[in-house]
Amino acid sequence: MSRDPVMLRRFAAGRAAAIRTSIISRGELLFMAYNSERVDENLALVREFLAGIAEHRIDQATADLYGRIKAAALARFGPKERAKRRRFSLQSLGFTDNDLWIAAIALRHGLIVVTADSDFARIAEVSELRQESWLADTPALS
Repeated sequence: MSRDPVMLRRFAAGRAAAIRTSIISRGELLFMAYNSERVDENLALVREFLAGIAEHRIDQATADLYGRIKAAALARFGPKERAKRRRFSLQSLGFTDNDLWIAAIALRHGLIVVTADSDFARIAEVSELRQESWLADTPALS
């Protein structure tokens, strides 16, 4: 992300336009830093990146949206047999619970998810999620 000039320009231009993140994204970025070979350097980069960016947390309305999106995704993409659903993993659908929480937070606050992660395209199929990519080599998403 820090090496993509298009994304960096969009981020710099958008910082004044109220770029937000989620508490879930914060956790994922910190996990990646702690799990890297250059922990201290990457933690500093993550903290610098997050400095001054408002974070949205999970509230009751977000949890309600999460439940609705997860149920819709399971109904649309999951196994139809109830017995198979009990042992079913969301990751086999191409997204995780964290992706669903990020989507629910974005929907709750009327935000666009900026991502190059195609996982959100499947979530958008069962919700009103808006998404786009700021990376130079990634086509724009819906």
